[in-house]
Amino acid sequence: MTATTTSPPARLLARYNKEIVPALSKKFGRTNLHSLPKLSKIVLNMGVGKALQDKERMKLAAEQLGLIAGQRAQVTKARVAVSGFRLRENNEIGCRVTLRGKRMYEFLDRLINLALPRIRDFRGINPKSFDGNGNYSMGLTEQLVFPEIDPDKVTFTQGMDITFVTTTKNDDEARELLRAFGMPFRDDTK
Repeated sequence: MTATTTSPPARLLARYNKEIVPALSKKFGRTNLHSLPKLSKIVLNMGVGKALQDKERMKLAAEQLGLIAGQRAQVTKARVAVSGFRLRENNEIGCRVTLRGKRMYEFLDRLINLALPRIRDFRGINPKSFDGNGNYSMGLTEQLVFPEIDPDKVTFTQGMDITFVTTTKNDDEARELLRAFGMPFRDDTK
């Protein structure tokens, strides 16, 4: 008989179940736990437009995105041709990763506690970047803020978009959920 080893749950997932769910339930006045907002997935996307001239750039960007996310990145291709950008259909133009479950919570933990504080002159993220359906998107200008990326091996900086998809359709509920996780929203009331 072999013993199965189970890894401990992600720190933010345990915190969500123990602290955030009761706090949100009290704040919104709901007893049904399934009606409370939940994080369903996080999508990381890198648009690598320079990959049209330099094929090595796409390979490096996908590799770095894989290191950041903890899983292999999917290379995305152009759906339509745009002559103004010298873009043909099926050209490789970006890469993306969709995180769910434990990896999603581990990435969110690293983003909030390690990556965002390393941004130069960081004053918080925009609290208005919600899409009207409870999803939040933010952009980073360089991948070097993540500790997984070795700055000595990086030949170019590459920005990325991060989208947090929640189960609620209300922006205010999603904002409260992300704030409970520790997302450092900027205070625009001043």
